[in-house]
Amino acid sequence: MSTEVPSSVLPPAPKQRYPGQHLMAFRRDMLGFLQKLVQDHGDVARFQIGPQAMVVLNHPDAIRDVLVTNAKSFVKGRGLERTKRLLGEGLLTSEREFHLRQRRLAQPAFHRQRVAAYGDVMAAHGVKLRDSWRDGATMDVSHEMMRLTLGIVAETLFGADVSSEAKEIGEAISEALDLFITATLPFAELLDKLSWLPANRRFKQVRARLDAVIYRMIETRRASEVDGGDLLSMLLLAQDSEGDNGRMTDLQIRDEAMTIFLAGHETTANALTWTWYLLSQHPDAEARMHAEIDSALGGRLPSADDLPALPYTRMVLAESMRLYPPAWVIGRRALAEYAVGHYVIPARSIVLMSQFITHRDARWFADPERFDPERFTPEAQAARPKFSYYPFGGGVRQCIGEGFAWMEGIVLLATIAQRWRLLLVPDHPIELQPLVTLRPKHGMMMRCEARGSRNTNGHR
Repeated sequence: MSTEVPSSVLPPAPKQRYPGQHLMAFRRDMLGFLQKLVQDHGDVARFQIGPQAMVVLNHPDAIRDVLVTNAKSFVKGRGLERTKRLLGEGLLTSEREFHLRQRRLAQPAFHRQRVAAYGDVMAAHGVKLRDSWRDGATMDVSHEMMRLTLGIVAETLFGADVSSEAKEIGEAISEALDLFITATLPFAELLDKLSWLPANRRFKQVRARLDAVIYRMIETRRASEVDGGDLLSMLLLAQDSEGDNGRMTDLQIRDEAMTIFLAGHETTANALTWTWYLLSQHPDAEARMHAEIDSALGGRLPSADDLPALPYTRMVLAESMRLYPPAWVIGRRALAEYAVGHYVIPARSIVLMSQFITHRDARWFADPERFDPERFTPEAQAARPKFSYYPFGGGVRQCIGEGFAWMEGIVLLATIAQRWRLLLVPDHPIELQPLVTLRPKHGMMMRCEARGSRNTNGHR
């Protein structure tokens, strides 16, 4: 099919006064650029980055069609090959039949009963962290949440204690994610081939550090021949009974482990960081969450069985991920011309769907900038289109760890909030940094305040 499409049916686009204007504006302020594009041109809008046509979709129905109904008409977008340099052919980057095979092999590790068994481990890590804090101390909560979720993903999914290496691993992951920021550039693939560039040399060093950790875990588990009941054990033992009855190679296991290792801690840590920030700005919601936690738990630590008794805590987390979705954009490449209403998207266009933009649409969320957990009562959720809120994506590529993430977020909020309030340091700058995930650019400096003289362990 020809990629030539009459201009009359192309989605509307802002004019470029000079070559590269869109690229410069997008790179300078990605979120602001996309927000203005949708505001000025509607739910289907186009812009140009070099030779690459980019189309933004913002209506829930159009997003559903791309991610679910017509998912086979798309593949992952620009930056996929660059991402594969770190993650290989993991669930986040693989395509088609290979992706479905890998998902079948990994799915049992995320079964509801297995995830529920991780609850006590999550709470234990939360206690260890909260007991290391001191009343009145100031700290970067973003850093603390990264350290916390890193330990949890290592133990629950890989049966490993990486506490002694947490700082090094955390720094390596942060640096790897920072290096991905150029993935949207039209000449990113060319830059990747220039091995002499300092950034490329540094990336290889970072990848080698992370590979060493992952391969050590695989080697240790193979040598022990112990089924630890975690993801690594299941990946080593998994057999594709619906396909070729084959097992994963060490390279395939490495790719899946690296994907879960990164995705399994970075996203939850950011969601928790933004939640603590929002609670610090809304003491009424914070007080209501504290009251629910105290009433439901009576001073004991939370477990998976307590989640139904913590609906407001879940609503707080959901509203936080509405305003500050850890995964803030999804990209797909159209394999052929694709119609959206009366517009036609040219073949090979990159289609962007931004949770950050859609989650702040006043059609679905009145007064969208306002923090209001009541938006996530069952009744309120049922009244909205499904893809007006999609923090975990959708369709065949929906996050495999969604249940894990919800439980982890709620358990950690409850565990830490039993003992502490976290108050934003006055004048600390809040600026968004949309990298692979949505981070606070300057961290999140907060002060610990003990909630009272009594808590689960009798500490102040």
